[in-house]
Amino acid sequence: MVSQEQRRRQLAREKFLRQQQRRTEARRKGRIRNSVIASVLGVVLVGSLGLYTAGAFEQDEDTSNANAEVTPSAEAPSKAPDPCEKPAQGKVATKTWKKEPALSIDKSAKYTMTLETTCGTIDMALKASAAPHTVNSFEFLAGEGYFDHSTCHRITTNGIYVLQCGDPTGAGTGGPGYTIPDENLKDESLKNSTYPAGTVAMANTGQKDSGGSQFFLVYEDSPLPPSYTPFGTVSESGLKVLKKIAGAGDTTGAGDGPPNATVVINKATVTKS
Repeated sequence: MVSQEQRRRQLAREKFLRQQQRRTEARRKGRIRNSVIASVLGVVLVGSLGLYTAGAFEQDEDTSNANAEVTPSAEAPSKAPDPCEKPAQGKVATKTWKKEPALSIDKSAKYTMTLETTCGTIDMALKASAAPHTVNSFEFLAGEGYFDHSTCHRITTNGIYVLQCGDPTGAGTGGPGYTIPDENLKDESLKNSTYPAGTVAMANTGQKDSGGSQFFLVYEDSPLPPSYTPFGTVSESGLKVLKKIAGAGDTTGAGDGPPNATVVINKATVTKS
């Protein structure tokens, strides 16, 4: 004789199995529909430099136990802990400029950019000779305090692996008011349409010569067309910081959105050596 409780559990398991079948079929169709992960990064609004990827990233397979008890009010997954510190006090810059600053850097010299963030220091060597307009712009903006107290507003952890920064609005829609030309798109590091881990590159609108202040830091090899100016390389210690940020995930849980980590650039400096 089957008890009422046993019958309830049996019905729950059957319902669970039906749901799993539907999800499996939906994932199969999704894989067919989105067989190619789009690798386009660009901006949300014209004149701004937000990074985006067109297409859907497939979610991980559901590894739930089909024999597990099914309850009607399962708790949502808990948010990953924030591995970063509180931001330093200060206000985000709001100043913009009508035109690109005059080219004043020494293209034969070495330049480094340091981002002192709430999650750790990210150092990068800049490619002044290969991307002089970009490096010149970043030296100018850093000197103006443009990046100070701004957030890194987007992390992607599925398909491509980048942290996007450089927008004082924190919404992916901001820029310095001017644009700079594309540079160094034939860099020898960009093999097989892949931006290797450690690359620092410009975001853009998807149009030629539309870079501004937003940039992205690649923490794992990422398949992308060579359309985004590569102008620097992150140090090994900086990569560890990026991976710590990525490990905390994003607020959407979909692998593309604002970081769970509180990533704020307390101070950005560009130094000539």
